[in-house]
Amino acid sequence: MKLYGELAGWWPLLSPPEDYEEEAGVYTNALQAAGTGPAETALELGAGGGNNASYMKRHFAMTLTDVSDGMLAHSRILNPECVHVAGDMRTLRLGRRFDRVFVHDAICYMTSLTDLRQALGTAFEHLRPGGGLLIAPDYLRETFQPGTEHGGEDGEDRSLRYLEWVWDPNPEDSTYVADYVYVLREGAGMPAIEHDRHEEGLFSQAEWLATLTDAGFRAEIRFQEACGLRLPLITGMRES
Repeated sequence: MKLYGELAGWWPLLSPPEDYEEEAGVYTNALQAAGTGPAETALELGAGGGNNASYMKRHFAMTLTDVSDGMLAHSRILNPECVHVAGDMRTLRLGRRFDRVFVHDAICYMTSLTDLRQALGTAFEHLRPGGGLLIAPDYLRETFQPGTEHGGEDGEDRSLRYLEWVWDPNPEDSTYVADYVYVLREGAGMPAIEHDRHEEGLFSQAEWLATLTDAGFRAEIRFQEACGLRLPLITGMRES
């Protein structure tokens, strides 16, 4: 995926931090309520450029992890007071436990139940007993709808515009596709066009709940309206 590799430097023009304030507030409240006991420390798996954390760090001492060095570079600038660690959410082991674990839409890159089980195993290993987990995927199988979005920003010396097209080429499997077209312009130069395909996981409510239970969580799924969207919020508590 080009966005997290060769094009990672363009990230703030595609998804600026100021767009995340309302959504991050929803996640903060849900995460605080997800477990028992104190909610002082939080681990974010797949933190990307740190946009959610730029608001959530007011409430938690945060450790931010991501598999993309380019995205972590943005987050280190935005969130210098947070701990940053490069790592894959399926295999990461930090050797410590947190009050809360948060996974935003990076969970969508778990494209099979095997991947999902591994990511939930990582969350379990990093939570203290009674600690709370919040996962916020873009879609559940029951809520998936194909569609398009567009946007972009102007920076000081470069500009980006994008078109996102979400669709499902095979409704019988556990994935869907998000195709992006980026139009990139440096200074007064001619725009360049890049295509970037993201394959993402799609699981039913029953699959989510069964996998969370198998991983050792007491879990539930609810929905909340925010930013003009109906956001699925999957919470779990480590019981032992």
